Amino acid sequence: MTKYLPDHLLDGYRAFLANRLPQERQRLRDLAELGQHPKTMVIACCDSRAAPETLFDTAPGEIFVVRNVANLVPPYEPDGEYHSTSAALEFALHALKVEHVVVLGHGGCGGIHAALSPSAEPLSPGDFIGKWMSLLDPVSKAVGANDHMTARERQAALERIAIRYSIANLRTFPTVEALVKEGKLSLHGAWVDIASGELWAMDPDTGDFQRPLAGE
Repeated sequence: MTKYLPDHLLDGYRAFLANRLPQERQRLRDLAELGQHPKTMVIACCDSRAAPETLFDTAPGEIFVVRNVANLVPPYEPDGEYHSTSAALEFALHALKVEHVVVLGHGGCGGIHAALSPSAEPLSPGDFIGKWMSLLDPVSKAVGANDHMTARERQAALERIAIRYSIANLRTFPTVEALVKEGKLSLHGAWVDIASGELWAMDPDTGDFQRPLAGE
């Protein structure tokens, strides 16, 4: 028998049909007929362990998500080349009219590890990941050269610095900057520890990361 999809995906789809679809049927019908109207865009890593829909316990249609290696936002470059993250951002701002953009990083990010160790196997500076992570060259080289930090400390530091870096790049998009100044758009940074599930959010004024639910 021809296998059109892996067995574990088909098993998951069967569970969706039996359990979730009956509960979500009307929501899905409304989304199909009326379109999506999420208020928040999340720019997350494509790491399979860091799914924002799971972390924030959202239903279909509640958040607009784009995922790439290390949740990076490139600077505004209207050069006619292919820019998938920029295209998703443009759609979120102009078509969906989102009110929030969240850059979500996570612990143990493989892309950040590649930025700190560009020659490590199985990656090399000449491949797609190496080129993509070169966006962080100015900061990754400085962090990587800090001998007073352990490798784990350098990794965690760059994961958070990369979030601040991406938010700074968001502001290079004219539409983003205009909407922020008009009070119609808010930019947020967040980082999650996969092992503990602990969420840290960036203070927009200082850039420090705090646990927003620490007092609960």
